[in-house]
Formats: sequence, C-alpha cells, structure tokens
Amino acid sequence: MNRAAAVAAAASRLSRAGTERSPCAPVRDLLGTTDIAAAYEVQQRLAQRKLDLGARVVGRKIGLTSAAVQRQVGVDRPDFGILFDDMDMSDQASVVPSERLLQPRVEAEIAFVLGEDLDEADLDLKRVRGAVDHARAALEIVDSRIAGWDITITDTVADNASSGLFVLGPEQVTLDGFEPREVTMTMTLDGSEASTGNGAACLGDPLEALLWLARTAREFGEPLRAGQVVLSGALGPLVPVGPGAVVHAEISGLGSVSATFTSTK
Repeated sequence: MNRAAAVAAAASRLSRAGTERSPCAPVRDLLGTTDIAAAYEVQQRLAQRKLDLGARVVGRKIGLTSAAVQRQVGVDRPDFGILFDDMDMSDQASVVPSERLLQPRVEAEIAFVLGEDLDEADLDLKRVRGAVDHARAALEIVDSRIAGWDITITDTVADNASSGLFVLGPEQVTLDGFEPREVTMTMTLDGSEASTGNGAACLGDPLEALLWLARTAREFGEPLRAGQVVLSGALGPLVPVGPGAVVHAEISGLGSVSATFTSTK
C-alpha cells in the first residue's frame, strides 16, 4: 500500500471507530511507527471532516509532556492535537457527557489563552510568555479510538493526540500572578486523591511546552493564533474515569477546576 492510500485507510478506520463508538485496531499497521508526518496527515484529514461539518478550531492540546504519562502509554515524545469548540465543556456546568467517550482518562494541567499570534520564525521563551493573555486551571479528558489504549506515537498522533473533551476553571490569572513551572497539583476522583504533580513535570516548564507547540504548529503551517486555548500538558499521571465520576483538581496559583461525568454512556 502506498503512503497516500495508507493515510486514507488510517483516517477511515479512526473515523469509523468514532462514529460507531467502537474502538478499533491500532493504525501503525498502515503507517508504521516512525512516519510522524504521515500520522499528522491523518490527523489533519480527520480535522477537515469536522470543519466541513461546522466545527470551529478553538486551540491546541499538547500531549505526552509528562514522563509519568509517557510511561503510562509507552510513548517517549510530545505531540499535539486540535481543540474544537464542541470539546469545551466549561460552559456546560462542567458536566461531561459520558456517552461521547470510549475509554476516558483525566489529567490536570495549565491552560494558556493567547492574546497574540505566535507566527514568527524566531520564537523564544520570552516571546511566547509575552503572548499569553492569561492562564487557567484545566482538566483534559483524553480518549482513544484505539482499543485498549494500545498506542505508539503514530497511533496517538493520527487519533488527534488522543483528544476527547476539556474543562477550564473559572479563575483567569496573568503570568504576573504565578510561575507555571512552580505550581503544584492535586487531583481527586470521587473525593479520594488520585494524582499529584507539579509544573516541572510538564517538559520542565509548561511555557517550554507552549514554545515547543508554537514552533511545531508553525512548521506544520497552522500557527497559534490570538484567542486560542492551549492545553499545555499533564502535571501528573492520567486517571481512568467512568460514568458518574466526579473529578476535582487544585493547582496552586490558579485555583480549582471540576468535572462531573454523566451516569450513563
């Protein structure tokens, strides 16, 4: 099978898994495990289908930034996915519809909301920091269309970086008010501590993760834009969740964020 046919077949497999709500086999049998560009082509093809149906891009997510998460899923480098407007549960009373998810896991992280475009060729940490309008505590509900989370880097990239849904906390804090790499995080599941971590767990500094994304997104021809949300990556281990779960995270300097999952799938 040639490369174009492999990309088309992988996109079709993942699309069908999402539509039929039935996890599929990994797509690495089609893409291999090293052709990251081909995996992003699959991601973009699936994204275009959503755009054609009326979805709107609201930002990006950075995945696999935490060593703990990399160990959990067996991948050794970060990736990124696309956030669409219908993935944001923040204005839905933070109620997460379990029926939209297949194999959800939750992670707590810092969300950056951009006040400026990041489309220059010479981006550095100072420039990226200056482009952030504010930050918020966030929960990302990651999901996989691939059965059993049996993924390599090409599987997860093709599957929109295993994106699901997300919730933003209510507090909006400028970077004058806290230092992202110094935050601490505690997340509870149904009232019991389930995950802990800190800002340094996210590529050493969540702003370094944002810089990585800004450069990478520009290389792929879709720079980060003012107004977009960037989920910068997990501050601690992922936690599997099921219908009826209540998740709450506290991130120092940013306050709290919660999500309640509906009781049926």
